[in-house]
Formats: sequence, C-alpha cells, structure tokens
Amino acid sequence: MQRSELHRRDCLKSMSGAITAALTAQYAASLPAAEPVPSASADCLVLLWMAGGMAHTETFDPKHYEPFTPGIESRRVLSTFPAIHTAADPIKFTQGLEEMASVMDEGALIRTFTCPVTDSITHAKHQYHWHTGYLPPLSVVAPHLGSVIARTLGPNNPDVPSFVDINEPMAEASREAAGIRSFLTAGFLGVEYGPFMVPHPANAAKQLQSAIGSHRTEKRMQGYRDLVRAGQRLEQTSGYQQESMIRSMEQAYRLMNSPAAKSFDLSTEPQEVYDRYNTGPFGLGCLLARRLVERGARFIEVHVPYKPFGYWDTHEDGHSAVVKLKQMIDRPIAQLIRDLRDRNLLSRTLIVLASEFSRDVLIQGKVGKAVTAGRAAIAPTMPTVQHYGMHGHFADAGSILLWGGGIKKGFAYGETADEHPCKSVKNPVEIEDVHATIYRAMGISPRQAYEVERRPFYVTRDGVGKPILDLFG
Repeated sequence: MQRSELHRRDCLKSMSGAITAALTAQYAASLPAAEPVPSASADCLVLLWMAGGMAHTETFDPKHYEPFTPGIESRRVLSTFPAIHTAADPIKFTQGLEEMASVMDEGALIRTFTCPVTDSITHAKHQYHWHTGYLPPLSVVAPHLGSVIARTLGPNNPDVPSFVDINEPMAEASREAAGIRSFLTAGFLGVEYGPFMVPHPANAAKQLQSAIGSHRTEKRMQGYRDLVRAGQRLEQTSGYQQESMIRSMEQAYRLMNSPAAKSFDLSTEPQEVYDRYNTGPFGLGCLLARRLVERGARFIEVHVPYKPFGYWDTHEDGHSAVVKLKQMIDRPIAQLIRDLRDRNLLSRTLIVLASEFSRDVLIQGKVGKAVTAGRAAIAPTMPTVQHYGMHGHFADAGSILLWGGGIKKGFAYGETADEHPCKSVKNPVEIEDVHATIYRAMGISPRQAYEVERRPFYVTRDGVGKPILDLFG
C-alpha cells in the first residue's frame, strides 16, 4: 500500500511537471521573438520624476486660460495659467516655465501619454506601472526601469553606481506612500541592480563618509558577508540573491574609497553654479545628476517626491501649489539641459520628465469611465481661489518631455482636444511604447527578456512595446 501510494504521488508529480513545462512552452511560443538589439543613441538616462500627478494643461499643453472669479463654473477652467512661447515654435508652455521653454528647441514633447484604468486610478499603482511597465499585483516583483538598464548594459564606470536615485526621502509613513516606494527595487534581478539611494542631495558627500574608520569598516564588511552567507533568516533566499546582496554592499564600499565619491560633493561647485540650481532639494538633485552624468552613471532618477495632498498631488489649492512647483523645477531643469549641452554630453544623455498621470478639473479617471474621487470632492463650481486648479486624477492625456540622446529637437508628438475634457485625440501613447522608446535610445530591445520562475519576463509588457520612431532625429 505504501509503495502504491508513493507511486501515485510520483506519477502525479511527474504529470504536473510535464503539464507545467508544456504550458510554459506554449506561453513562450505565443510571445514575441527576440529581435536585433538597436544601435544606442544614448548611454545614460536621467529621469526627472514629478510624483503626484502633473496636470498637462497647467504645464506643457496649455488650453484656454480662464482667470479666477468667485463661483466660476469648473467646466470653463481648462488652464489656470496663460500660454507662453517656447524656443520651438509652435510648441507652447504655460506661464512660469520660461526657462524650460527657452531650451525646448533641444527637446521633444509627447502630449498624449495615457494610462489604463481598471477599478481605480491611484498613485501607488500607476507609479509602479510607470516605473516597471507592469500593473500590480504580479506573481513576481518587477524590476525598476533603472534596474533593467543597469542589469542589461552594465556600468559605464565600475566605481559609480549604475542606478542612482535622488531626493526620495522615504520619510512619509502613509500606506499609499509605502506602496509607491515598492517600485524602487531591482526585483528578481537582484539587489546589486537596485538604486543607490541619495535621499538628501545636499548631504550626499556625508553619506559616503565612514564614521568609524576604514579598518573597522572593512571588518564590518567581512561580517556582513559572513552573515549573508550563513544567516538563518536567509535560508529561503537563493544563492544568486545572497551573492547579489554581497556584491551590492561591495559596490557601495568601493565607491566610498574611490575618487568617484567626489562627484557627490556639491560644495566643490562654483557658488554661482550652485545658486543657479539651488531651488531646494530637487534643484540640487539636478546638479548632482549633472555631476553623475559626467562621472559615468548609467541611470539617474531625481524626484519631486510624493506627498499626499502636497507637491504635485494638487487636490486642494491647485493653482497656488503649481506656481510654487514651477519655481522649484523650471530653472534647475533648464540649467541641467544647458550644462550638458555645453559639455557635449547632451547628445549621449537622454533626459525624460514625466508623471504617473495628469489631472482634470472635473473628471476622475477616464472620459466615460469615472472612478471614485477620493477625499477631495470634485465640485461643479469654484467658490474660492483655493478651489482654483486641476483636482481629479486624469488618465486620458498627459505630457512627457524628452531631451538629448538622439531625440528629435523642437518636436511635438500627439494632439489633445482643445475643449473639456482635454483628452488625447491623435497618437495616444501607452507606457510600453514609452519604455520601448527609452530602451531603443539606450540600445536595448523591447523584447529583451529575463527568465524568472521558468518563464520569460519581458522588459516591456509581454514584449509588445514599440518605440515611437517619429521621436528620433
């Protein structure tokens, strides 16, 4: 009886394995085949992340300007800022972005970024989606865009982290904020390809200084290696992941003892340059990004961090908030473009400015697919100036800016409606195509895949991303 039971169990196990293998092969066969790796037009990517939902009609896609009057009908308000000219006619921005407008002849504008809406449109879900290309939940932890680039291309400079994340302080303790930070990981690719975090760019140099001396630091490094390899808590961790943890720590230790560490010291900049960037932590993050591009970093992300009902999360007092945000980002971003251009680095550096979704004065979600508005109700009128601005999460249009890295200069892609709601009406773009465009510039196929759980995981969703070829010069 025992032998018969074992026989049946072994038989079922064998059948299960065969079925799994057959289904895996069938799934793999249904996915796109690999394609030749494109020639790279960039070897470094800087992502300027506007967390919270940047309204396209308030920034880079102006519509009819309607000044505030008490009790104004919300539907009449398309932009709360007048339009201004840019250096790339006929592209226009909104008032308060004059410096960025002056360098638009170096870049391109996507007007029609759209994102999917299922039961809700939330910061956590859509920031994860933007950074990984996949909507949660997933059966595996998807790698960040920067981790894919670090893993696929390797370092430009072995002493500099391939992936550096700047000005994400990780301090907000809300549940949604914690969910948002979940995308800041290399996932199954391993810790060594995750971000080197610089939460406070002004203090970046101190972050790399040992407080206990080199001898004790080396002893602790050895203790860390021993702990990772022998620790009981890591019994369920694969050998690959354990070695990846060790390599990650060794990379940080090598950076501490390398001349490249000086690139994190902003105090060495001339005072007039420092002041030009210094609009706060985001501006200094742009200065640090420029220095890291010069030193050979592969991927750099600079955040305007997510804060519920703060920064770009403009549910309340939206117009006044965006005035301050423009003062925060306008000068340092333009200076970053100019500095890289003047140093002959812009041509090989792709700079991308983006947000998880846009905003609308009335609609929450997509046109014809409204979702719950959340804490701040969307009202049909604006009784006070605190109501003046874009409130709802809007998924039917959004702006993405790109500079350098082989991107066409002074070019706009896609069109949005000039009446409410200002949705995409020509050439809508989804995240897999945005990522495919980025990967093409970096010399990575959108069908690049890594094996996890015995199946391919593509760098764009199921390998279907297609680069927007019109964006390349």
